[in-house]
Amino acid sequence: MFFKKDTTGTEKNFLVKTCALLIHAAKIDENYTEKEEEIIKKTLIELDAKKETITQIIKDAKSIEKNSNQILDFTREVKNLPENDKIKIIEALWSIIYSNNEADIYEANLMRRLAGLLYIDSSTMGDIKDKIKKKKL
Repeated sequence: MFFKKDTTGTEKNFLVKTCALLIHAAKIDENYTEKEEEIIKKTLIELDAKKETITQIIKDAKSIEKNSNQILDFTREVKNLPENDKIKIIEALWSIIYSNNEADIYEANLMRRLAGLLYIDSSTMGDIKDKIKKKKL
């Protein structure tokens, strides 16, 4: 569990920034789909967001993602999470990328950058990618 069930400023900021990162991954191939948004909503619930706040979190995240030109701001809080929690977010990112059964060069590049920014070794990143690809096939 990432936070208590109340929506404090810290929790909301974390959820919005994490959601912005997920939206960025979904939009990087210039094809943001309903399937990707459903993965994002499911991930927010897994991150303990209240169901009634998800629409607002996504709205806020879309706004900051649209107005940002870098992913550093989105990863700042995620990189300090325990390893198992970071892995859940990486799994969600790969699920978004493989929601259309393929990863283009922009998506693959994003995940390489995120591996470094989130301190995830390439072996772990590859294992997560393979796990998600197998689920999708």
